[in-house]
Amino acid sequence: MPTSDMPSSRAPTPASREQLWGILFEAAEIEQNLMCCYLYAMFSLKQSVDEDLTEAELAAVQRWRGEIMDVAIEEMAHLAIVSNILSALGAPAHFGRQNFPIAPGYHPAGVVVKLAPFTVETLDHFIYLERPESVEMADGEGFAPEHSYVRGLAPDRLMSATMDYATVGKLYQAIEGGIRQLAADIGEDALFVGDAAHQIGHDVMALPNVTVVRCVKTACAAIDAIVRQGEGADPDEAGSHFQRFLGVRAEYQAMLEARPGFRPARMAAHNPVMRRPPLPAGKVWISAEPAASLMDIGNAIYNHSLRCLALSYAGVDGAAQRSLVNASVDLMRIMTPVAERLTALPANPDQPGCTAGLSFATLRSAAALPVTPGAIPVLVERLRDIAATSRLVAGQQSEVADLASKTAADLDRLADRLATTTAVAVAPVEIAVTPADHPAVPDAPLALAALSSAPVPEVAADGTEIIPGKSIDLIFAGDRCIHARHCVLGQPDVFKANVEGPWIDPDATSTEELVTVAHMCPSGAIQYRRHDGGAEEAPPPVNLVQLRENGPIGVRADMVLAGEHVGYRATLCRCGASKNKPFCDGSHTGVGFVASGEPATRESQPLLVRGGPLAIDPQQDGPLQVTGNLEICAGTGRTIDRVTGAALCRCGGSANKPFCDGTHRRIGFKS
Repeated sequence: MPTSDMPSSRAPTPASREQLWGILFEAAEIEQNLMCCYLYAMFSLKQSVDEDLTEAELAAVQRWRGEIMDVAIEEMAHLAIVSNILSALGAPAHFGRQNFPIAPGYHPAGVVVKLAPFTVETLDHFIYLERPESVEMADGEGFAPEHSYVRGLAPDRLMSATMDYATVGKLYQAIEGGIRQLAADIGEDALFVGDAAHQIGHDVMALPNVTVVRCVKTACAAIDAIVRQGEGADPDEAGSHFQRFLGVRAEYQAMLEARPGFRPARMAAHNPVMRRPPLPAGKVWISAEPAASLMDIGNAIYNHSLRCLALSYAGVDGAAQRSLVNASVDLMRIMTPVAERLTALPANPDQPGCTAGLSFATLRSAAALPVTPGAIPVLVERLRDIAATSRLVAGQQSEVADLASKTAADLDRLADRLATTTAVAVAPVEIAVTPADHPAVPDAPLALAALSSAPVPEVAADGTEIIPGKSIDLIFAGDRCIHARHCVLGQPDVFKANVEGPWIDPDATSTEELVTVAHMCPSGAIQYRRHDGGAEEAPPPVNLVQLRENGPIGVRADMVLAGEHVGYRATLCRCGASKNKPFCDGSHTGVGFVASGEPATRESQPLLVRGGPLAIDPQQDGPLQVTGNLEICAGTGRTIDRVTGAALCRCGGSANKPFCDGTHRRIGFKS
């Protein structure tokens, strides 16, 4: 349906949590459907000059394969982001969807989703689906909707509103509006009731913009990332899917003009299906062997990838979550050569010249397995079943014997690795967001992070990790880390970003370099214990509080916090929102805390003694009462005040920051 026929006003705002869940479920299905469509077109691309391509044409096709793969990876990231938002709102992650082609009425009339090989028309369809709402254009030829209809349902109904939307951007506009409105109606804490441990962050899945969602601000930032990366908020948004597909289209058109007979893709089926369809129009039944058997294996692998991913969202512990996500990644990688080979095999004796393709057929349920000791063994059992069938096909179908044998071997290896994992449930706790160290865009669908060779840490009773080294042991307290990133940037060989397993290797650099980077850690999350006779960390000669712009209080002193010695470095919450009070946990970014790091200088006299013990006593539902010699400094190092005692605001509301003005009592601050 042309854009002009669709509602041009803002999409209806969902009026309840149930309706918000409903349109998020649809968003999850849209993201998965688009990923499958893009991958299907990519699988159909030719792979050698033996397929009627010149060297220059093959180089172009390989570039396009890379572009489509990158876009598909980002669609998978969007699915993960939507799943995180759902989880934050108290709903399960959603991986179910309809089989291709999607029946009319399931999505708006203008959102046609079906599998097709890479052609000019298919590419035009992708551009149409990813278009910004300000762009008027026609859909690709052959992709126009069969029927014009309106799905409108009044937004005040109890059942989820199957609203119409002209573009995917409009859908996300409605989701953002619903989140903001419901947060205003029932309160942010009441809306975001999900356990963050059920989400996937950068530390688990190295995909762009995947982050833990905790509040309105982080949810809206995640939605904005989807829109900008997809159709782009601006039609000229560099790197958006819309612009990337336009770039491929321009090069494709130029090559067609140079050689009208140029065909970059195989004649793969439109909407392949596994069984004889009761309504055959627009579908191709893949009945020829070995395509039918290989299609069965490929679909089984795809669905098992989703099943592993679903369990990773169900509340397993960090180790199990990483293993499950990695298994899902590996399965996508194992599936890829199967799907590519299908597009070179005959599809059906009644349709000569038409080749097969992976149908991404779905199971009746995509729900996560229960988190029980038997969950992982069930997943391993299924991997063994698929491997056994692959070996059987290898013995029966000589044309695909090598591929089927390799697939079986890969599945067996994955089963062996996954069998060492236990599905351990986590207790409902708030977890810290751990941004990745700018992971590179992976070179295959859902890239696997590198395996770590770092030593396995010892976990102390208080939860800190002790990582042994030859001359120095590093001590890491994850609950105090604010991700200042001096460690991963200053010593990347020691602090290994985006690895599977232990990530700190004290022996990867010199002892003095380790001491230096530890001293740069403002939160005190990184400490050390030397056993080479060298000096341990000493109290600083000047006790300092440094104010971070819109962030916490950084303290460097010989601190006694609430009666306990906590070292010489700490970052303490001053926004009032931390779940790890009195320490900062990064919540200031989620709540939009605003506090200058450069307040005006106050008149004060130099202290006779500038160091010594500093007592910090958090008052019940009140400020941080500080006793001892202290210089309070701006973020740039300028001295704001010199005191021997002060009450520092930690409710976030004082009009006299960084000092308390009693606002905590008026706003009912609870510590």
